[in-house]
Amino acid sequence: MISIYTLTSSLHDSMAVDAITAGFLSEIGLDFDYKGSDFTSFGKAGLDLIYVRTGGTEGIFRDLLPSLKKDRTFYLLTSGKSNSLAASMEILSYLNLHGLKGEILHGDAEYLRKRISLLSKLSDVRQKLAGQRLGVVGAPSDWLISSGCDYGTVRRNLGIELVDIPMQRLLDSIASIPEGECSEYAEIACKPASEASVRASLPMADKIYVALKQIIENERLSGLTIRCFDLLTAVHNTGCLALARLNSEGYVATCEGDVPAMLTMAVSRAVSGCSGFQCNASKMNPETGEILFAHCTLPLSMARSYNFDTHFESGIGVGIHGEIPEGRATLFKISPDQSRVFVHGAEILGNSYEENLCRTQILVKMDSPSVIVDYFLKNPIGNHHVVIPGDHVDMLTALFSL
Repeated sequence: MISIYTLTSSLHDSMAVDAITAGFLSEIGLDFDYKGSDFTSFGKAGLDLIYVRTGGTEGIFRDLLPSLKKDRTFYLLTSGKSNSLAASMEILSYLNLHGLKGEILHGDAEYLRKRISLLSKLSDVRQKLAGQRLGVVGAPSDWLISSGCDYGTVRRNLGIELVDIPMQRLLDSIASIPEGECSEYAEIACKPASEASVRASLPMADKIYVALKQIIENERLSGLTIRCFDLLTAVHNTGCLALARLNSEGYVATCEGDVPAMLTMAVSRAVSGCSGFQCNASKMNPETGEILFAHCTLPLSMARSYNFDTHFESGIGVGIHGEIPEGRATLFKISPDQSRVFVHGAEILGNSYEENLCRTQILVKMDSPSVIVDYFLKNPIGNHHVVIPGDHVDMLTALFSL
């Protein structure tokens, strides 16, 4: 919902201003909840706009400001008539002088419609993220030496609460689940060379999934990341299938205890409805802009088809070899302190299968080949990146510019 509050000088003819208002808002063509000059519910809608209808309203806003929430961006809508733009510029200057954020929304009807629609969508994304609880099962893997996150910073920047969960709790939960058959996936094809091993591993892979699902439900989580390599020695299996299933069910689930990757996928899901494919860059061609990404898990819902193989590094458990549809995609990664983001458009060219790499492998061509040297080879944000189906560059860029 988009709420509109108004600032109007008593020096202007109210009937004339009302007529201008009706025509102006009708021309924009969006569904507004018109609140008028009553600001008592300001801050409760998804997006609040302050329509500066006339000049001479600067003092009204200054006196009103102490009663308004200040941890927000103030959006000042102006028609350009009755000195509304001049008043908006004075108000925005006042906000800037006091360290507060604001933006003037001014332009033709088409621009305003697009800009306000985008801001409304971004507000929806922020609301989806606010109050989420994401679990960290175990600790980040030892090799993620640049991926540590400060939990307080994450809460302030994204509104997400990170919850530590001991690995032993997961192992105890796995041990408590009765042995059974993973009947839901018994008919899925396996790579011939590893079929016997994978079939034997499916029941334990199912127990890992059930145990993680129990933790999610008991802790009221929107998702989690797991120090999954500990499972190789503890239960002689992997978390790949469990994470693939959870991501397909609408949760966020990442491997290796990678918290920044989990946050990246949480934002991805809020924006696109898909967690995305957490993967490593395995090969790059700086001249063509092509990158081969690979990992042993992905949301099953992202794959047009998939079969099972062993986990690459260990040769045990259940890994996912998925085929992802060709087409537009977005590469995305948030830095551990959320001060940097990488967002870039790309094209998924195809899928491959090389035995010396993780099982799901996609060839991606970046929109700008120079990004390989300028970003990936000179200033990357860790090793894991997230591939999101579709073009979400504008939304993600706008979200973090705010």
